[in-house]
Amino acid sequence: MRIGVLTGGGDCPGLNAVIRAVVRKGVQDHSYDFIGYRDGWRGVLNGATSRLDIPAVRGILPRGGTVLGSSRTNPFKEPGGIRRIRENLAKDEVDALIAIGGEDTLGVAALLWSEHGVPCVGVPKTIDNDLSATDYTFGFDTAVGIATEAIDRLHTTAESHMRVLVVEVMGRHAGWIALHSGLAGGANVILIPEQRFDLDEVCGWVTSRFRASYAPIVVVAEGAMPKDGDLVLKDGTSHDAFGHVRLSGVGEWLAKEIERRTGKEARTTVLGHVQRGGTPSAFDRWLATRFGLHAIDAVRGREFGRMVALRGTDIVRVPLAEATARLKTVPVERYEEVKVFFG
Repeated sequence: MRIGVLTGGGDCPGLNAVIRAVVRKGVQDHSYDFIGYRDGWRGVLNGATSRLDIPAVRGILPRGGTVLGSSRTNPFKEPGGIRRIRENLAKDEVDALIAIGGEDTLGVAALLWSEHGVPCVGVPKTIDNDLSATDYTFGFDTAVGIATEAIDRLHTTAESHMRVLVVEVMGRHAGWIALHSGLAGGANVILIPEQRFDLDEVCGWVTSRFRASYAPIVVVAEGAMPKDGDLVLKDGTSHDAFGHVRLSGVGEWLAKEIERRTGKEARTTVLGHVQRGGTPSAFDRWLATRFGLHAIDAVRGREFGRMVALRGTDIVRVPLAEATARLKTVPVERYEEVKVFFG
């Protein structure tokens, strides 16, 4: 059997650990042959491949990013996209495809299987931890650790200058990174996309913190919005291939508003792609490796149209359609838990 492997969407710590596990188990236990597609679905569209065998995956476990490259290519938006995918898979004699990605990459895999019969198995990857069918995605733990360390460091400079520091983290629709890193880092305000914020209330928390002779840290997810309307943070024509607006700017806007309303100096730190880069945490290496091992089991069992997922401490297989049907967002009660630390 020959298996194709691709990594799509944003890069993420732990991708190489999945690739390594897939190849090691597939070759050693089942004598499978592997072919890597370059730059996500773009590679399958264009027939761009890489050698993928045991020597090719040696030493990649602790490396960030992906040795296969990635992109946000949507084959359903490309001329003749499905035809080109089928032709290239046939030319490369690929019997099954392992797609490693988030909601968009796996959404493509789900449709390729359900509507076109392309045998796909999914592996969930996203630092946002927003795939509903799995308790955790790999990449999330690393991103939270990086954000938490940044918040820890910012506390000292905030207190030295007695200024407000606003930390913008990733999270378009789901505030898991903001919630976890903000709580772990001792932030005084955490703002997430799931709950629109009241700017007067935020300024009240900031002022309360100063009254206690401490400088406040405000953590805000990039997709958070105020109650009184949406922010136009980027040119509305700036979208990716899946229709997502490229967000950035809420942190800077928030800092200016806090400074204007409270009279306290405010500065912004945007963590951006730092959260996605660098070596994966031990947990993400462990989870990504287990996902890779179980993805091979799914291929061997011909359980196509399914995704491996973490439930408790077990790896299970769920339909790709279920995994991509809706996002896993922060529930109201989880957010309410942490409000005791605000202000």
